[in-house]
Amino acid sequence: MVPSQTNPTPSIGDGTTTQTTFRVPNLARKASCRRFYTDVLSFLLKSNISFLLGGSYALAALTGIARYTKDIDLFIHPQDFPEVMKTMKKAGYRTETTYSHWLGKVSHNELFVDMIFSSGNGLCDVDEEWFRYAPHATWENWSIRLTPPEEMIWTKAFVMERHRYDGADIIHLFHACGPKLNWARLCKRFETHWELLLSHLTIFTFVYPGEIWKIPNWVWQDLWKKQSEKLAATPPLSTSRVCYGSLLSGEQYVIPIHSWKYRDARLNPIGKMSENEICGMTEHIKKEKPAQTQWWTGTSAPTSGTPASSD
Repeated sequence: MVPSQTNPTPSIGDGTTTQTTFRVPNLARKASCRRFYTDVLSFLLKSNISFLLGGSYALAALTGIARYTKDIDLFIHPQDFPEVMKTMKKAGYRTETTYSHWLGKVSHNELFVDMIFSSGNGLCDVDEEWFRYAPHATWENWSIRLTPPEEMIWTKAFVMERHRYDGADIIHLFHACGPKLNWARLCKRFETHWELLLSHLTIFTFVYPGEIWKIPNWVWQDLWKKQSEKLAATPPLSTSRVCYGSLLSGEQYVIPIHSWKYRDARLNPIGKMSENEICGMTEHIKKEKPAQTQWWTGTSAPTSGTPASSD
């Protein structure tokens, strides 16, 4: 049983008047980037459209680890997405719905802002809790809200592409925010994918063995109990024909699903995506990376004991 809340101190975005107000640093390399980003925020604020600042800017504010970035990530309610794109287009910017189930882009010349209302795997919809627990922050002369660290950890946990892995960001968030995370809420977010949370926590203990105290004991006990029960109940692997790898990468598990006939965990009813949405993502990847995806025709599944080839 997960406690409702075991933190000894108020959590980072608990809505109390005593919570910290974070300062968002300027991570734009050029003045033109900074003007574009602030103009987009200004239009949203004037339009009374709720949004949360995420990505590298939120990570820098919460952890103190800053890195230059090519864009900014703004998280919005799914129902607000059409109005956001309409507002941005009216303001003179180019807009596109990159993926209908989670992402749109607002661009000006080579600059762009991601408008995010879910996640690439369709699991992490932006709901009211994102806004209820969002930390306060200041950027330029504005008071804004950041993506809660719990939701940052949740969404980043699924990013394991060959060219991008967000695990280090999660480690930084555990290190900086661990004692004040709302662990009950975080565990609820991972309720059906708790193995991922356990894996990232295990890596945290490897990276920072002296900081294990930042993770509550009850979290470990709950996750270890689930792992023990899973190991005791899981049928032989040969009878399990679902691949959950597609929740982590849209690229790395195409062959197991399409050629080896594993069921795609993104697809309803296990996941939240439709066949058309998955096909759209796959085709988009093929167009962007034709040289790498030409091998997606695949081969038959390797037999037990046959080592997979490496590049």
